[in-house]
Amino acid sequence: MSQQVWFITGSSRGLGRALVTAALEAGDRVVATARRPEALAEAVGTYGDRIHPLALDVTRPEAAREAVEAALARYGRIDVLVNNAGYANVAPIETADEDDFRAQFETNFWGVYHVTKAALPTLRRQGAGTVVQISSIGGRVGGSPGIASYQAAKFAVDGFSRVLAAETAPFGVQVMVVEPSGFATDWAGSSMTVHPIPAAYDETVGAMNRRVRQSPEGPAGDPQRAAEIIVRTVRRGRVPSHLLLGVNAATMALEHSRRQLAEATAWEKVSRSADFGEPYPVELPPEDTAR
Repeated sequence: MSQQVWFITGSSRGLGRALVTAALEAGDRVVATARRPEALAEAVGTYGDRIHPLALDVTRPEAAREAVEAALARYGRIDVLVNNAGYANVAPIETADEDDFRAQFETNFWGVYHVTKAALPTLRRQGAGTVVQISSIGGRVGGSPGIASYQAAKFAVDGFSRVLAAETAPFGVQVMVVEPSGFATDWAGSSMTVHPIPAAYDETVGAMNRRVRQSPEGPAGDPQRAAEIIVRTVRRGRVPSHLLLGVNAATMALEHSRRQLAEATAWEKVSRSADFGEPYPVELPPEDTAR
């Protein structure tokens, strides 16, 4: 495949930084955006004019438009858009600060919206392009105590991306949602603020915090491998709608799908009975098989 131009948000560290390196090592060019683009100085020294660092606050729509324009002025096109910028803070829903909850959503969902919308006219005119949304296995399975804002945003990104894929397919644009499990990045380190956890939530939010932040083993996922897999997948042409990364991601997704299928099957007659012309009423399934 010929040299591609990547536009990556949240490029200064973690998976974003690994993606920058993987794309450059594959021979591509990268517009690497971050709040602090100076953190990419070493990459500029190594890869020269094939990397173009840009400052970008994804929560500002005008900044997203300016960054896309700067990318086009530098390289003339955008082949792969990666919405990677995001973070999570820990707090129970009951006691979480509303402003903090909203601020996370501004980055984790609205940032994706702003950057995607800014790039869409270019992708449509090109008649080609791939949008990569970095989500989480939590955005499919959910239910991780303490990070409601983050997971709610990831569910929203998934719904947004499914509609985006349907709307842009006629233009030759593909959309891939990446769903990692735990990876060795700063996501659960310096990027995460843990707010006070009341004793009543120690068994749920507290336990999650200890498992994620205080495990001596650390996350199993290798960001470099993940980045290389994403680059290889994009460069092959046709991408999957969803790409699971990590043992836990694959295991959790399959178990979740089996539970969903079993529940939908158990309740199928009840579900169908809500329509005119269907048998009604019908018996509810036994409680031990209803979930």
